Amino acid sequence: MNGARVEFRGLRRTFGTTVALDGLDLTVEPGELIALLGPSGCGKTTALRCVAGFESPDAGAVLVDEEDITRVPANRRDAGMVFQSYSLFPNLNARDNVAFGMRVRKVPAAKRHARAAELLDLVGLPSQGDRYPHQLSGGQQQRVALARALALEPRVLLLDEPLSALDAKVRVALREEIRRLQLSLGITTIFVTHDQEEALSIADHVAVLKDGRLEQSGAPAEVYDRPATPFVAEFVGTMNHLPGVLSGDEVEVVGQRLPVHGPKPGSADVDVLVRPETVLVTPAEDGEAVVITSSFRGASVRLRLRLGDGTEVLADLPGHDAVRLAPGDRAGVRLVERPVLVAARAAAPAEVVLAGD
Repeated sequence: MNGARVEFRGLRRTFGTTVALDGLDLTVEPGELIALLGPSGCGKTTALRCVAGFESPDAGAVLVDEEDITRVPANRRDAGMVFQSYSLFPNLNARDNVAFGMRVRKVPAAKRHARAAELLDLVGLPSQGDRYPHQLSGGQQQRVALARALALEPRVLLLDEPLSALDAKVRVALREEIRRLQLSLGITTIFVTHDQEEALSIADHVAVLKDGRLEQSGAPAEVYDRPATPFVAEFVGTMNHLPGVLSGDEVEVVGQRLPVHGPKPGSADVDVLVRPETVLVTPAEDGEAVVITSSFRGASVRLRLRLGDGTEVLADLPGHDAVRLAPGDRAGVRLVERPVLVAARAAAPAEVVLAGD
């Protein structure tokens, strides 16, 4: 299969007063797997359905290899889609489910049966062709749905949260299988998910959406390590909020001055956003921080510490470094010397006064 180039140009879609897509501009390169990531209602599934032809945008265009397909009927688009709910035909066995699209296109029976058997083997179900959907596990049903989407050799593969209904272990195994197949076939793939771990582990590029707009697009490491906005920083991974004072292009936080990148709020009092793995912790009898909890996480240990001003901070340390620190111990805290994001200081929650107090 040859991957196609997919472009979203100024895509806008509204449902009544709700704006699902608000001028989305995004390009997916041939053979690339891109993950559309964001919270519920951010527009990621609407964008996918606009490529599939199940939604018509109010403005803008969808192009595949520079051809405008915005008004092309869904059944004439060279795209295969895998739905969250699998959508297998319960009265057809796995082989016939995979072959269904080929039967609609009047592919000769011998050829479509051979192709269906080939695809079931490709997705790891060579002996399940005679089984009906109710006789298959959730992971097996999803593999059949994937084989069905690939049967017509589409230029674009569309995956709408295909793993969300599966348990954690099966999800990991199947996402690795999807990535293996995508790489071996070289097919352009758009993968919709709200699971940031899933997006970072499977994609060549991650596009983070918020309120129908693109917040950031880039390689997984770039989006994680250099988030463009506080929203991206919060949504992709765990983030600490530490009080700081902004001065020009630097911020003072935990006794350090660090460079700032990204947008800056108008006030000097800010929250500094730092990841747990960039918090350095060392045992110190006169340290300003106290270890509250220590959670073993395999190769690392997550510490929760309370700073002198009462702020709590999470720190991820290699296991061999954290064994010297236990709840109640005092420690010194510093941050890795690198640019940080800042956001307007979050207002403290209002104090609740009970009647009679």
